[in-house]
Amino acid sequence: MPPRFYVDQPLGPSSGEPSELSLPPSAARHVQVLRLQPGSPLTLFDGSGAEWQAEVLAMGRSEVRVHLQARQLVQRELRQHITLALAMPANDRMDGVVEKATELGGSAVQPLMSERSVLRLSGERAEKKQAHWRGVAIAAAEQCGRTRIPEIGAVQSLASWLASLGPQPATQRRWLLSPTAAQPLQALAAAQAEASHTLVLSGPEGGLSPAEEDAARAQGFVAVQLGPRILRADTAPLAVLGWLALQIG
Repeated sequence: MPPRFYVDQPLGPSSGEPSELSLPPSAARHVQVLRLQPGSPLTLFDGSGAEWQAEVLAMGRSEVRVHLQARQLVQRELRQHITLALAMPANDRMDGVVEKATELGGSAVQPLMSERSVLRLSGERAEKKQAHWRGVAIAAAEQCGRTRIPEIGAVQSLASWLASLGPQPATQRRWLLSPTAAQPLQALAAAQAEASHTLVLSGPEGGLSPAEEDAARAQGFVAVQLGPRILRADTAPLAVLGWLALQIG
């Protein structure tokens, strides 16, 4: 299978007419690292839901030119929009969350800071982390075959994010992961099977505070539990996403 590369620009008309393209610096460096040569096949995608078969035309010191060939519409996305909103875990475990959420088909990841969060980011540091996580998502999409890149939200506080949600659409279900909840995930999912968008909110190690859980419920979140074991902050949202991915395909 040819290597896949994300190109952060529109790749061409839907007619699929052949054309030439100079790869942007990030993709060009990737091609050079792999030591591809003129004539080598590769697959390109721009996040629009399609991918292009292509061939390396010329390799320069900093420029890689390719020949775009057939454009193919590809359907590898889940049939439901799933957003993971989570209090960021510490020790770079957020990288793993973004990577696995991309592989499992998540549509968006929203990094949050809550009362008990250890990792706190703001300003330029928060912007750099957001850009870094987008890079992690791009690399995961290249590897797993996705043609769309999950949206990585800007870091913000749980309170400000909840306030920004607005009224709950009829087609959206909002779940709050809580080990003290009485309702199991499977029962709630069956009762809300017609939803087209699932918004999953998960807390940090130690969970959300009672006041934060109340604030989430006021925005339409329903508390659910995932079983008798206590899952880590980076495990719980991925467990839900993996389960949903298997259910909805």
